[in-house]
Formats: sequence, C-alpha cells, structure tokens
Amino acid sequence: MTTRYLRNPGAQRYTADRVPTRDPLALHRKLTGYAPTPLHDAPAVADVLGVGQVWIKDESSRLGLPAFKALGASWASYRALEEHRGAPIGEWSNVDELAGRLANLRPLTLAAATDGNHGRAVARMARLLGFDAHIFVPDDMVPARIAAIEGEGATITVVDGTYDDAVARSAQEAGEDCLVISDTSWPGYERVPAWVIDGYSSIMWEVDDELARLGRPQPDVVTVQIGVGAFASAVTRHYRRPALDDRPHLVGVEPTRAACVLASMEASEVVSIAGPHDSIMAGLNCGTPSLIAWPSVSQGIDVFVAVDDERAREAMRLLARAGIVSGESGAAGLAGLLELVASPDTADVRELLGLGSSTNVLVISTEGATDPTAYRAIVGRNAEDVASDDPRHPADASETHRS
Repeated sequence: MTTRYLRNPGAQRYTADRVPTRDPLALHRKLTGYAPTPLHDAPAVADVLGVGQVWIKDESSRLGLPAFKALGASWASYRALEEHRGAPIGEWSNVDELAGRLANLRPLTLAAATDGNHGRAVARMARLLGFDAHIFVPDDMVPARIAAIEGEGATITVVDGTYDDAVARSAQEAGEDCLVISDTSWPGYERVPAWVIDGYSSIMWEVDDELARLGRPQPDVVTVQIGVGAFASAVTRHYRRPALDDRPHLVGVEPTRAACVLASMEASEVVSIAGPHDSIMAGLNCGTPSLIAWPSVSQGIDVFVAVDDERAREAMRLLARAGIVSGESGAAGLAGLLELVASPDTADVRELLGLGSSTNVLVISTEGATDPTAYRAIVGRNAEDVASDDPRHPADASETHRS
C-alpha cells in the first residue's frame, strides 16, 4: 500500500506569532497531583527506527488522568472562568482555594465535545471546582471511555454522528449558565481553544527542562499526533518560537481514515472530510481542522503522514516491549515514524529529516490504556503488567547516551 504523505518545504522558515509562555505551567504546578511526566530513553525503539536516540515523553498519567488533555482543559477552564467572572481571580495556592474564589459563579456548567480524553479532563475540572459538566460524544465511542467520563460526575449526551457532529451540538449549550470548553474552534469561537493550545505547552517546557538538567541536546526530530490540530499547534509554536536557534524537524501524524489536516494541506485550505472517522486512534478521529490551529500547523510542520490502524498497533506493541503503556492515539506519533522508515515510498522524507545513526528523536506518547480491553487485545498483556515490568526509570544522568 502506498504511503500517503506530504512534504512542507517552507516549515523551517516559519516563526510562530503566538509565542508560548510558562504561565500555564505555573498553574499546573498548583494542581493536586502535579509532577513532570517521565522522559524515557528508549534504546530498543531507537534500534527499530535506525536512529541514535529516542526520548519518549510518557503522558499515560497526567494529573490523575490517563492522558495529557488535563493540561489544556485546566488552563482553558481557568481562563474562561476568569473571563466569565469579569475580574481577576487573584492569588490562590491550591484547588480548594481556587474553588472557593469561584463559588459565586455557581450554578454553572462546563460543556465539551470529545472522543474521550478532553471531555474527561473538562469533567474533572468541573468536579474539582464545584461545577456541573455536560459532555457530548459521538455514537461510536467505546463504553469504557463513556464510563470514565461518567465517573467524573458528568452528564453524557451521545450524539448521532461523528465527533464533528458532537462539536456542533455542544456549541448550542453556550450561555450565561454554561461555558463551552472546546479544543477545536469555529468562526466566532476562538479564545477558549487558543487557551487549550497554550495549556499543552507545559509538556514541551518539561522536556526542555529535563534535557537541560541532563546536559543532553534538544531533539533533531519531533513527532506529533494530529486530531483537530490543537496539540500539534502547541508543539509547532514551541519549536518554531523566535528565540529558538536549532529548530527540529516536525512530523505530523494522522489516521488514514481521519486525515483532515493532510487533506487540507493537499487542498491548500481548510477542508472537511466525510465520515465515518472510525480509526482505532479514537482521539484523532476528526474531520475538520481547528481554525486557530491551522495557521501554525500548516506552516510549521515539515512532514505530514497518514497511518493505518495496524501501524498504530505495531507502535503500541513496540512501546510495551520498552515498558511504556501507550494507547492507540498515544502511540500514533511513533506509528508515523515506523511508517516513514519502513515504506519504500518515503526515501525523500527520511533524507529531509536526516534520519540516521546520529539522529535524536522525541516521541510524545499522549495517552495510556484508555480502553483496557482493546489494549490487552492488541498488546497481549494488561497495561498494569506492562507498567509493573518496566525495568527503566525516567531519564537520569546515569543512563547511557546514544549518539
């Protein structure tokens, strides 16, 4: 099967006009359970890819949830609540104090559409702050993900249709008694999704800080999953910021059955692709790019590649052998690299990226086993067993440096 990909020749020249700050990271550090997620050296993965070193940023547990989405949801909720309040929230040192400062806004509902992780993160923030949550999901969402959102105390509405249909339905809830916290944008609704993107920046700041602590170089190649493009926009803005001299090559990865950004790149404008968007990479099953993510993603990512479900399964199993629990969407970034190094069609991309024995690669595993039954069927083991057998530790100065 021919690999579907697109090279973006001008990406290295792009400079982000919305420069990320460490303000979201300062908020995240106040949240209960905050700790930087592990950055693992994965030599076995590097050997398979034929590169010098692979760092895996492991987001299988972030602020008590099995995915990175709490970072965007928490910062966007905070900023939206402050705006709704009409005045600065003021000083606070923990979530209970923050909830107390926002108590006069009740009753209030936080709403969102989701393929799983974002909606659960919004519901968690609502519960912590004493608000209601109403989450809209597409009709093909697996029961385990619905149950997880309901476990946060949220009301669930199953929408007859795709994720994009759920987004459209959630938008109807906006009003004085309901704030929509969406990670995608549409005309007239841009501030909140921009804050979601800003919230994701904490991942990259943590990577920078850890590599600096270890005295290790920044990555040469960074691979990032693309759904509507929010997370990809955060990664692009970080690695295309004006102050950065050594710019890594960026690889954006989508499911073949939901490659809306790749289709838009091919059309040179934002387009929507028809469903069903039914990849196992559920968090990436989106048919329309986010309007506010599009400028940075379309201009700053070097290579876009679509991968099928079997490539994602292969990436999950490879990460499991390295002791890292990664769900279907979480492993998509690695799946993209596996496709590029295995395909006879992509020699030009490998040359562009400089993939070889001295290349330093960053892979961000964005979720853990959010569907435990599917994870066991794909990997052949429970996520708990994979994690408990992990012989590695987060990167430290004693680990072997591959160069």
